[in-house]
Amino acid sequence: MSHSDELFMEEALREAQRAQMLGEVPVGAVIVQNGHIVGRGCNRPITNHDPTAHAEMQALREAGLVVGNYRLPDCELYVTVEPCAMCAGAITHARIRRLIYGAEDPKAGAVHSMLQVLNHPKLNHQIEVTGGILAARCMDLLQAFFRNRR
Repeated sequence: MSHSDELFMEEALREAQRAQMLGEVPVGAVIVQNGHIVGRGCNRPITNHDPTAHAEMQALREAGLVVGNYRLPDCELYVTVEPCAMCAGAITHARIRRLIYGAEDPKAGAVHSMLQVLNHPKLNHQIEVTGGILAARCMDLLQAFFRNRR
């Protein structure tokens, strides 16, 4: 884990807090190219009436527009929670170079927790993965959100 991994995960946590303020599940993401954030996203499926408006999808859309390409091979994606199958598929299609996530998602994680969509042996694009960055803080945010909802 590098110092910059923690710094960019802090930015993803800020995005997760934005989602929480909207009443959404607090997940946040940022996409980094050459040390600069080119895409940000927070969960917005309820707000946007869009089942695909996960934090990663929002960040991928913005990064694609900023970079001017749907392929992002020199980018890193930081997300507070292990991506789901939909997001893992999109990350693969975008050819993200590296995924860095915080907390694992035992119910829907598609990197390794529940499924292995990302880096499935039959896929031709393999992505470097680093998990567990600021995991306790990412998990605390989620657990507090769900505790308050009950």
